[in-house]
Amino acid sequence: MRKDKPNITFEELNDVLKTYIKDENSLDIIKKAYLFAYEKHFGQKRHTGEDYITHPLNVAYILAEVQADYQTITAALLHDTIEDSNATKEELACEFSPEIANLVDGVTKINKLNFNGDNEAILANHRKILVGLTEDVRVIIIKLADRLHNMRTLWILSEKKQKENAKETLEILVPIAHRLGMNKIKSELEDLSLRYSKPDVYFSIVEKLNQSKLERNNNVNDMMDALTQLLNSHGINHKIKGRAKSIYSIYKKLDTGRRFSDIYDLLALRIFVKTEQDCYQALGIIHSKYRPIPKRFKDYIAMPKENGYQSLHTTVFGENGQLYEIQIRTYEMDDIAEYGIASHWSYKEKGKTMMQSAMDEKLQFFRSIIELSKEEASDEIFVNSVKEDVLKNIIYVFTPKGDVIELPLGATPIDFAYKVHSKIGDTMVGAIVNGNIVPLDYKLQDNDIVKINTSKSQTPSKEWINIAYTNQAKNKIKAFFNKIEKEEYIKKGEDLLNKDLRKNKISNVEFYKDENIDKILNLLNIEDIVDLYACIGNGKYSALSVINLLNNENKKKEEIILNKVNSNEIVKVNVKNDIIVEGIDDIKVNIASCCKPIPQDSIIGYITKGNGISIHRVNCPNISEVDERLIDVRWNDNTTKKYHTNILVQATNNKDVLIDIISKTSSFDVIVQSINTINTKEDYLFDIMLLVENLEKLNKFINDLNSIDSITKVERLIK
Repeated sequence: MRKDKPNITFEELNDVLKTYIKDENSLDIIKKAYLFAYEKHFGQKRHTGEDYITHPLNVAYILAEVQADYQTITAALLHDTIEDSNATKEELACEFSPEIANLVDGVTKINKLNFNGDNEAILANHRKILVGLTEDVRVIIIKLADRLHNMRTLWILSEKKQKENAKETLEILVPIAHRLGMNKIKSELEDLSLRYSKPDVYFSIVEKLNQSKLERNNNVNDMMDALTQLLNSHGINHKIKGRAKSIYSIYKKLDTGRRFSDIYDLLALRIFVKTEQDCYQALGIIHSKYRPIPKRFKDYIAMPKENGYQSLHTTVFGENGQLYEIQIRTYEMDDIAEYGIASHWSYKEKGKTMMQSAMDEKLQFFRSIIELSKEEASDEIFVNSVKEDVLKNIIYVFTPKGDVIELPLGATPIDFAYKVHSKIGDTMVGAIVNGNIVPLDYKLQDNDIVKINTSKSQTPSKEWINIAYTNQAKNKIKAFFNKIEKEEYIKKGEDLLNKDLRKNKISNVEFYKDENIDKILNLLNIEDIVDLYACIGNGKYSALSVINLLNNENKKKEEIILNKVNSNEIVKVNVKNDIIVEGIDDIKVNIASCCKPIPQDSIIGYITKGNGISIHRVNCPNISEVDERLIDVRWNDNTTKKYHTNILVQATNNKDVLIDIISKTSSFDVIVQSINTINTKEDYLFDIMLLVENLEKLNKFINDLNSIDSITKVERLIK
């Protein structure tokens, strides 16, 4: 990676691009993107004082060094135009292509997120970026290049911002770069993160490396000369070079308590050969002369890492009595090791880029992320799950045929079965590990050989959800039962719709005309009639409200929803036994209509004159000045009833917003009792009365509403 000259010119970028992009039309599109970005960013400056265009140029240059395709280079040059200028996604699609516009839009969405902090909103942002990875891997590769250039110029920011950026980079982006196999970018991001998060440690290592640099170089050169002569004498065509140990990797070893002088792989060499067979021959020749250290040999060629990395690793006693770590790989393996998934940019395979094929094969964990997001898990559960499944220690186990399966430490045979194939998991009846029958909650170990016994008549048990360790397995088990439930909802919804059609004396032939069904599906943003049945069956929409979509052709969707919701009778909640009044067993208790407390709220009782005790939230302004007639009360821990409360939703527009709100209620077991639209000049306000089980579910529902683009604010009301 080029680090020495931050002010890259377009001519320099173009020179690199011409070395691998031969299509003149593609180069013309890239130049057009540069001129477009130059115009849009004209007059803008970076914090460093440089013209803003230097940033997209550097990002594009970083990607050109890994030979990114022309669409990615184009998107890199344009990646800040939507966010920092008046350019729009539609304009980019028209000027360039929808594919390039989608890439820029994906980067724009990621750049709007802030990962620093620990609250629920920040966890929601973590969720968005991780799920966004699965849409197009090039978006995250552009983001990595964008972050790398920003880290190179991080010196301009305050110390607080430096540490925040370093923390975010290490916790979120570095593990992703590792999983993508992009070692070159990952290594520089790690070093720069350490430089700003722990500058004293960083410069201490740099100083020690400088002090020993001459001696290390002499030792490495001696070993390189000896190995060159040795391999040449056996006819092994090769190249050899010294390998600099990254500062961050040295820090990680020092952090485990090792001394600087004990880090023997500071002396490191890398040997490149033409074929896989040459790798093993070179290894054997080296071991015949230099004694290897036991347990330091790793064969990542026969058993590659899941990110595609392949190489032979060995540590030997070499020249001058020094220990040397030696890596042996082919030139192609080196491309993959340095650039990971990005090493496949330009190759085509059956109409699909090699990069996409590699992504499908190597990044299985992205699929489990998407599956988890579909389960509507809370943001905190989601992020913790991703950290558990994706970013923590892993083990390698084997199928009876010798195929390698990667799993997180703590995985069970259930996780193994679903990692192999959903059908294997769904029909599993037992597991045999290393020839012995094991229970389904057995914790798999490195190098276990696992055989799964199946039966066509077997189906999953819901108890497996508690036994499985990975969310990939949990989600597939849930998906099995969700599918069964959906089939029941579809049948129920169809029956309810046909029943209401008969009740309203509407002909099935007339109602089910293609133009009518297409109109309903379009209004409700539903894909097909089967999904419509399911939405009716699970209570998301009533059959009558669907029929009324045709009967009220001139009515807006929002009005229909309002009529549907507000026509519902407001459910009265009996609070007896749910509120415990200290020292009093039998007394009339009422929920205050001003603040509408719900279970898990901090509450206080107010002794009314003749109407029992009124229960308020402790922060209710109507009792803030009251000193007398207050009594301690608390919620019964066993209460499961739903209680009313009001929220105020502020939105920038009312297009589909009520449908979006209603669609999210089922995930949190929330019922909308009424909606009151408040008209203002500036925006749209909706006073919504809900029935909700407790404060935790209400907060999660509010957080999910905040993720809707058109909603700017959601707050709980006290009237």
